[in-house]
Amino acid sequence: MRAGVIDIGSNSIKLTIGERQGDDIKVLESLKSVLPMGKYTFFKGSISQEIIKQTISLIQKYQQTLKEYEVADLTVIATTAVREARNKDLFLDVVKRKTGLDIDVLNVGDVIYYIDSYLSQKLKKAYPILEKNLVIAELGAGSFDISLMQKGYTLMNVGFPIGTLRLKQFMQSLDGSGQEILQALEEAVDHEFLYLKNLYPNLNVDDIILIDENYSVYLQNILPNKKRESNFFQLKASEAQELLEKLTEINPDEIAATYKIPVEMANTIVGYTFILNGLFNLTKSKHIYILETSLAEAILASMLSTSDVSTKKNKMNQLISVANFLCQQYCLDIKHARHVADLSETIFTSVKEQLGLTENDLLYLILAAYLHDIGIFINNRAHHKHSEYIINGLNLFRLTEEEIKVIACIARYHRRGAPSSDHPLYNSLDLQKKILVQKLSAILRIANAFDRSHKQKTKKLEVNLTSKEEIALNVHTTHNFLLEKAGFMENKNFFEEITGHKITLNIKQQD
Repeated sequence: MRAGVIDIGSNSIKLTIGERQGDDIKVLESLKSVLPMGKYTFFKGSISQEIIKQTISLIQKYQQTLKEYEVADLTVIATTAVREARNKDLFLDVVKRKTGLDIDVLNVGDVIYYIDSYLSQKLKKAYPILEKNLVIAELGAGSFDISLMQKGYTLMNVGFPIGTLRLKQFMQSLDGSGQEILQALEEAVDHEFLYLKNLYPNLNVDDIILIDENYSVYLQNILPNKKRESNFFQLKASEAQELLEKLTEINPDEIAATYKIPVEMANTIVGYTFILNGLFNLTKSKHIYILETSLAEAILASMLSTSDVSTKKNKMNQLISVANFLCQQYCLDIKHARHVADLSETIFTSVKEQLGLTENDLLYLILAAYLHDIGIFINNRAHHKHSEYIINGLNLFRLTEEEIKVIACIARYHRRGAPSSDHPLYNSLDLQKKILVQKLSAILRIANAFDRSHKQKTKKLEVNLTSKEEIALNVHTTHNFLLEKAGFMENKNFFEEITGHKITLNIKQQD
């Protein structure tokens, strides 16, 4: 079986074709065509018609190569330059009509998801990645994406607009001497790392792994006495500083000539060295690991993988890990959040067929249950509205903007008013998604009511379908359940109106 990936980046379009050989992936073909899409998106806000035409032409050329290799499976991805373009939807539509191909526009979380999954396979013999707390970074032309991992589980991911092409364009926009421009560049990079450091002041990691397919191959030319024997190696802080000193002493043309680096990369490699030093300042690590690989290879490995997804790489488990971390960052009652999520899952599992729900819908409910109180971070008053706002702005990998809207709305309606066409976010959903929000928020209200005191009094919850239209909830508890019962009574009518099922509560006191 062969697979291919077309990667529409900020500065080029690449085609990677590979096949599985034992436990490894063999790359059969790798083609790259320079296409400065980011030049237009980052400065002008949209993709030009000429760039769209060139994109289509290159994809059609790649389609011929794919045919020659008899590729059975193809994925087309786009990253920052397409994601941030004002005319993104038009671009996707034109490419679809001209080539017949759908493009998966990846967000920061998507990129990191593929990279993290790939690393656990790629490095399983070289590095105990599932046993470490790590910062994993991926540097592109348009964005610098960072993930914080705890023993294989994702805690957070964030992207910074300091891709190498962006930094080059930033330098070209400045009016000053060479040294003044370099100082401004250093300050711009430091500002982004300072934001991350302030966001996570207690960042405690074992190592940093940087994914780099472009620049690390030329490090040998600049540091000739530092031998690299593999595509996964350590770079010391002193070496990163030496790189910076050597490359900031001369101009890009001299860099290209002195170190035999392509001119197009000589223009951006200084930004790369500033980012390297920024990583060292982030954690005070003595070294970082650099892996010479690409996002396309990571996606290719995912496509050609024959093994089941491990527990740690399961989408649900990874997103719950992110939700737990968000609860900690926003100082939420994590015991309450987990209890409500568990109760929500119990109710969902028992009634999903009666309510016309699918197993995929459970993910939205669980995440909304974890994050329903996140708005308290802003203000306890009307916190359900603040929860909607915060969740809608989150970057949750492998979830679309529409899916995140659904989760935000479910969380909003865990209390107070019912969904309304007067609510902008809810009203932006299609009819099917609106109905889904109503059903899942009805479940969340009941689950949240059963922990109204935040004391986890519900020791066991049984859901019995006494008839086609009646649901009985049996709560086993050892505590005074009066407050929780009051919460149930306040929310039962909403559940019954939304679902069309009568719901009753039986409290069973245990010794």
